[in-house]
Amino acid sequence: MKYFISSLLLLTMAMSSMANPKGYSIQTIETPPNVLFHITGLDTDKDGNMYCATRYGDVWVYKVQNKTWHKFAEGLHEPCGLLIENDGSLVVTQKPEMTRLIDSNKDGKADLYIPLTREFKFHNNYHEFNFGGVKDNDGNYIGTLGTAAGPTAKGLKLSAMASLGDWRGWAYKVSPEGKFTPIASGLRSPAGLGRNPAGEIFYTDNQGDYVATSTMHQILPNKFYGHPVSLQDRDDFTVDQLKKMTDEEFDAIRTLPVVFIPQEEVANSPGNPEWIDNSGKFGPFKDQFFVGDQTRSNIFRVTLQEVKGRYQGCVIDFISGLQCGNIRLKFDKDGALWSGQTSRGWTSRGSKTFGLQKVVWDKKTMPFEILDVKLTNSGFTVQFTEKINEKSIDQTKISRWWYEYSRKYGAPKSDLEDINASSVKLAADGKTLTIDCPLVKEKVYCLDFSEINNSKGEKLGNTKAYYTIVNLLD
Repeated sequence: MKYFISSLLLLTMAMSSMANPKGYSIQTIETPPNVLFHITGLDTDKDGNMYCATRYGDVWVYKVQNKTWHKFAEGLHEPCGLLIENDGSLVVTQKPEMTRLIDSNKDGKADLYIPLTREFKFHNNYHEFNFGGVKDNDGNYIGTLGTAAGPTAKGLKLSAMASLGDWRGWAYKVSPEGKFTPIASGLRSPAGLGRNPAGEIFYTDNQGDYVATSTMHQILPNKFYGHPVSLQDRDDFTVDQLKKMTDEEFDAIRTLPVVFIPQEEVANSPGNPEWIDNSGKFGPFKDQFFVGDQTRSNIFRVTLQEVKGRYQGCVIDFISGLQCGNIRLKFDKDGALWSGQTSRGWTSRGSKTFGLQKVVWDKKTMPFEILDVKLTNSGFTVQFTEKINEKSIDQTKISRWWYEYSRKYGAPKSDLEDINASSVKLAADGKTLTIDCPLVKEKVYCLDFSEINNSKGEKLGNTKAYYTIVNLLD
């Protein structure tokens, strides 16, 4: 940490930012006794059983019917992604390779550990994680490779992070036959992967050098997402050339994120985006991502909007108070949102250092929340889950800012300013606000609805929405 923060201040910050939607509860699953159960991979099978990969190299299975555990695999090198196949095999991303695990004799334990790819290189740096857990529509397995960190990091180093090459800081795909193909560069600490029903792949990146605040990106071929040490693996750059380039030159070729995630206000170290469908099993939310945060022990939401051929969108907090850092999320067949947790290596809020919990909706209570925000030609439309009191809408506050791109470790808000809405109107449905305000591209807009209440006089569970404008509609 750069600064000392008293425990009293941390407690005050945590209490002031607690998110607690009505109708949702957090349930704790008892993990195997005397096991350091730091979960970094999570998936569920068709029967609802939960598979958990741990940072200590094991894969465990939780049988939901009888609430028992058994170990499926062991001896892996810090796996950070897990995917269950239809045939019952598992694909895990561990530091040196992507591996298929097969229980060939059907005794409940993997006996075949088959490498799918080792085309990238692991240089024995603790931060060279290999994240995974998703497939694209063509059946390829998608992974992301972290860069190196710390005093032992070797290779090209332009700031805090380094790389010896060999595809560190890249997203990649592996065919079912094991063909390795690098996809996109510029990733720093891409801790979580997710996909939507269209098969589009997204990843989150953690704040640091060249990442002013945590982000979520869509992975697209040949794009560069900002961290330049990965560019040494492209044919059009050399190490000597990269050492001479300025941050302005790197900025000119980078692709901006789908959303910026405000540091500390929403997240510090986000994990995988988990898509929610439109089944209604988890309340009014549909067609958006839920993302856990390792540091703040919370879960937030990301809604998407396609503008001029690319995604941008909105970040809204959801629930706080989980027992540990949430690095992995997974919905089960009944609509509960499971959270695989760890604090190993990084501190997190909560009383535990690892664990497994799930967030459950009671199937009847409607939470009073910001449902979605969309950009318009003149401002925003905001949907709420319940009808709001029209007399309270005039207290809407708006601020905006941007984030500096540089090799510095993180960055504060740049050009922060409050702006006034020229108009705030409530639609006939009582749940939709139309806000007209000055719009500028490449800005994060914070819409603060702290004073809004519903027809029963209740305040919102979460009061702020953060919309990242990359492109304007007109």
